[in-house]
Amino acid sequence: MRGLPVSLPRPDRAFPLRRFAPVLVLAALTGACSSGPAPATYDLSAPTSRIRGAAGVQVLVNEPAALQQLSTQQILVKDDSGSVSFIGGGQWADNLPRLIQTRLINTFENASQLRGVSRPSSGAVADVQLISELRRFEIATPVNEAVVEISVKIVSDRDGRIVNGRIFRASVPASAVDAPNAARALDEALSVVMLNIVRWVSGSHLPRRDDPSTAMGETRPPA
Repeated sequence: MRGLPVSLPRPDRAFPLRRFAPVLVLAALTGACSSGPAPATYDLSAPTSRIRGAAGVQVLVNEPAALQQLSTQQILVKDDSGSVSFIGGGQWADNLPRLIQTRLINTFENASQLRGVSRPSSGAVADVQLISELRRFEIATPVNEAVVEISVKIVSDRDGRIVNGRIFRASVPASAVDAPNAARALDEALSVVMLNIVRWVSGSHLPRRDDPSTAMGETRPPA
């Protein structure tokens, strides 16, 4: 009597599972060790005011340029020696330059008489663009101050001329160097800076795309 054939597992099929098993276990252990409470997320506000001037002008607000240490969601701390660290337990609601761009647009909408404010990706045709650089956005220690500094240039959208430029800075005391107090103080300092930017742009003599007298450098910023 002939016996029934018996199928045995091929060694080369079982080998990959044995080889990767330790890696899977290590990944599971690493994930278990790194688990913990998620950091609190903090937004930035867009202040409201009544600022006259520059009615009928359309402005595009670019995302601020920034160094890598500011192009994150982390809350930055810098001491008087220039050493940089980050506050644990808290983060911004978005990448910081992108979040500031959005809140600056919101502030223009809340406070100015401009005809339209948008970002370049909207495809809108504008009279001028705001080109900016985020220079400082940190808690400065040991004085425990929130410091915000942004450099802004008004650029004619017709020919790329720099119409005007200025650096805006504000500082607000932080009652403690922790996530809630740092976020609150930085938000207050940024609100001061953004309102000053809106006030400055609204009070500037801005070139119009459809005004031929603004071509060939005929428009000059006020003294």
